[in-house]
Amino acid sequence: MSLPQPTTSRFTHRHLTLLRASSPRTPLRIIAHIDLDAFYAQCEMVRLNTPRTQPLAVQQWESLIAVNYAARAFNITRMLTAAEARKRCPQLVTQHVATFREGEGAQWKYRDDAAECVATDKVSLEPYRVESRRILEGIRAALAAWAEGVMRDVGGGGGGGGEGRGGGGTKNELQLQLQQLVRVEKAGIDEVFVDLSALVYETLLDRHPMLREGEVGRDMSERLPRPPTTVLEWGKEDMLVDLDAGQAEEDDPDWDDVCMLIGADIVRSVRATIWERLKYTCSAGIARNKMMAKLGSACNKPNKQTIVRNRAVQQFLGGFKFTQIRMLGGKLGKQVAAIFGTDEVGGLLHVPVEQLRLKLGDDTGTWLYELLRGYEYSEVSVRTQIKSMLSTKSFRPGIQSSTQAEKWLRIFVADIYGRLLEEGVLENKRRPKVITIHHRTAGQTRSRQIPIPTGRPITDTFLFDLAKTLLAQVVNEGNIWPCANLSLNVSGFEDGVTGNQRLDSFFLRGTGDTKVASAPSQQQQRNSDTRQGYLPGSEPQKRRKAPPNDNYEDGHPRHDHSATSPGHTVGEEDEESLFLQDDDNNNHHLPGPANTSPALTDDDENALTTQHDDWASVMGIQEPSFTCPRCAKTIAEYDRSEHDDWHFAKDLYTQERREQRPSIVSPPRPRPRPRQQGDGSRGRGRGGGRGKFDKRQRRLAF
Repeated sequence: MSLPQPTTSRFTHRHLTLLRASSPRTPLRIIAHIDLDAFYAQCEMVRLNTPRTQPLAVQQWESLIAVNYAARAFNITRMLTAAEARKRCPQLVTQHVATFREGEGAQWKYRDDAAECVATDKVSLEPYRVESRRILEGIRAALAAWAEGVMRDVGGGGGGGGEGRGGGGTKNELQLQLQQLVRVEKAGIDEVFVDLSALVYETLLDRHPMLREGEVGRDMSERLPRPPTTVLEWGKEDMLVDLDAGQAEEDDPDWDDVCMLIGADIVRSVRATIWERLKYTCSAGIARNKMMAKLGSACNKPNKQTIVRNRAVQQFLGGFKFTQIRMLGGKLGKQVAAIFGTDEVGGLLHVPVEQLRLKLGDDTGTWLYELLRGYEYSEVSVRTQIKSMLSTKSFRPGIQSSTQAEKWLRIFVADIYGRLLEEGVLENKRRPKVITIHHRTAGQTRSRQIPIPTGRPITDTFLFDLAKTLLAQVVNEGNIWPCANLSLNVSGFEDGVTGNQRLDSFFLRGTGDTKVASAPSQQQQRNSDTRQGYLPGSEPQKRRKAPPNDNYEDGHPRHDHSATSPGHTVGEEDEESLFLQDDDNNNHHLPGPANTSPALTDDDENALTTQHDDWASVMGIQEPSFTCPRCAKTIAEYDRSEHDDWHFAKDLYTQERREQRPSIVSPPRPRPRPRQQGDGSRGRGRGGGRGKFDKRQRRLAF
């Protein structure tokens, strides 16, 4: 028998406002991870138009690097040889990846004899990159269509929607609103993260107008009313994780469950669109952060979506080894397992935070303590910047001449230039600064690099000429043949110059004070306000100087223990990495996502200062804390050192302000000496003795 249900929600208007701003610090946050099912195999199935029931595998030389689900029923796995796989399934289709070929120019092709031409062929990933771009565009289009539908419903409802919602405005204004609602991070060639928070917020208010009443001027700590429904209708593809101990499905849902349902509806719509338009299936994980969403997407493949509700976090994480979590699959995970004698998440839940901090250090111990309980705050980065591009080939047997090497350099240039076009090199969006050649022979590796001149556009011919120059430098050293490995790399990417203005825009008109350049449009001003933290419908706030140590004004830190890294453990669907054996086409990314979420108003900042405690209390978790003897504030234990640092910085700042107030004293005016006979012959120059002072001069006190 369930307990009586409360009359109000566990969540407040502050949590709802943070959801609108896509803040990672609200328990209502919704993140999705969408992962294509056996991506390389699906690409070949779509290209060859094979039925879904036809067993198919993708072949690189003699090994299999991708296997569709029909072939897995015959116990065929990746890294089997193609011959062994055909023995297990005689009707198996084995399609070799596309390749470049020495001496045939810079065009990749699908070749029947590629498996026998390891010495003359190089693998090309371009067919899969093309499909990846199509799928990514389809995901964005599906999300934009959902957002347009919500804004159209709100705008056509007749009532006010506030200045950031609604169907009014110019085309550019609507496009800007869509960009703010659709936040997609490309995590790999076959996977994306989507921050659904802002889109869920708009959909939530569209479905439940009661939450919109009195938005402006409301007490942010006021609790929300209970959801008007007691039953949520999930889709047949929605795989719900079982609830934690002490929770029951008969309990009435709260707003976090409603938000999760909306997120599931959006992702289901996206997946259906990708199938209808492009004939690709994908799986998804939906949770409150990136870490759990990624784990969830791999749980119920293929073509399903796993939903991790806030009431099911411990039940979900308890079934994993913590070495399966990003950032814990390498040395750190092995170190933790060795120290505590377990690699299970459940095995570490009883370890107090003090012991974790003692064994692993303050920052790592606190981060691990939170991660094991489902707290992870990394943001969805709308744009992941590429740092370098590499094209390489290992030769067995080695190549013997510059003529052969130049043929491969042309292939490398074609490979890299295709990716540069994707980065917008022709539009001057981004361009590399350095080109490097790597040459390996028996027992010795040589590298040479030169800057890429900025005075001319980047073309494939231009890059090939630079590559030949580098090769000539290597050849001049002598004793470089046979060559076992050759590679070409461009790096040091920088953004192109944007936002240039005409020269006359810096001048004033006649006697007026207005620049020739027109004033920013109303939408541009609104966008600027959004970036500065002015939420639509709220009064603009004055910019405030950041206090010492980059903390909030009460000393609560702004730190983020995020588990974000471009590296991750190789799972069953992590197929791209397998191309890194003989032939490598790496896109190196900046570590960690950029902080691109909108800034918040004062109310939102106040929400963040106490959000973790609010979240902990909402989720029923008792976290260690202490009371500061100086300011009598209750601070979370993991923030003790930062809070002490804040007091120290503030004391130091106050002391320096007192010391830096010296009184300005004018130096005494020197008394003129009486004129003596003969002085006039010396003149006013610097030569000869101490010289004289003019009446208009004064001695400086050094």
